[in-house]
Amino acid sequence: MTSPGGLPISETPPVTTPRDAAREAAERELSKPMYHENDPGLLERALRSFLDWVDDLFSSAAGATPGGTLGIVVIVLLTAAAVALLWWRLGTPSKAPAGAGALLGERIRSAADYRTEAEAHAAAGRWTEAVQARMRALVRSLEERTLLDPRPGRTADEAAAEAAVTLPGHAADLRTAALAFDDVTYGGRAGDPAMYATLRDLDTAVERTRPALSRTGVTA
Repeated sequence: MTSPGGLPISETPPVTTPRDAAREAAERELSKPMYHENDPGLLERALRSFLDWVDDLFSSAAGATPGGTLGIVVIVLLTAAAVALLWWRLGTPSKAPAGAGALLGERIRSAADYRTEAEAHAAAGRWTEAVQARMRALVRSLEERTLLDPRPGRTADEAAAEAAVTLPGHAADLRTAALAFDDVTYGGRAGDPAMYATLRDLDTAVERTRPALSRTGVTA
């Protein structure tokens, strides 16, 4: 049988492949390693995804921030400046030691020992240590005079409050001394000559002051 143009006409229908089978065959073919030799690695794909996320984040923030991208930059710079200012003002945060808050430790030392230590630190310009030692000398002196009960775990604030009962004329100065001790010991503040002089003068004045209230069987 021939076509009107004289060409033979096949008696068998053309070969066709079902759509699903064709798709599966294409997928198998494209999954071969030879087609993926130049694909980006896992790390590169993860990095690209992260950069795309950052870009989307900044784009969204820029759209919601007055001034767009420039506004974001200004806000970041202002925030960094504020953090730097706080760091400079407050100093490096210091980790409080175990049992933080205690003024005197378990080891028993005399007020004279603490005063000698304080003067040595002051002579060497170690004002923070000098302030600490002088405050300990003051409180230890009150314990030696039995104006305070010996208690290793007592804090500077507690010592000042308890001492103010029998030394009301020094109550305000004792509170100030306790705050100075806490500042240099736990607040990261550095001691200075003026602070040490205040503690030294208070220690001397308290040593010479008779208590307003005497305890039974105790003489100051």
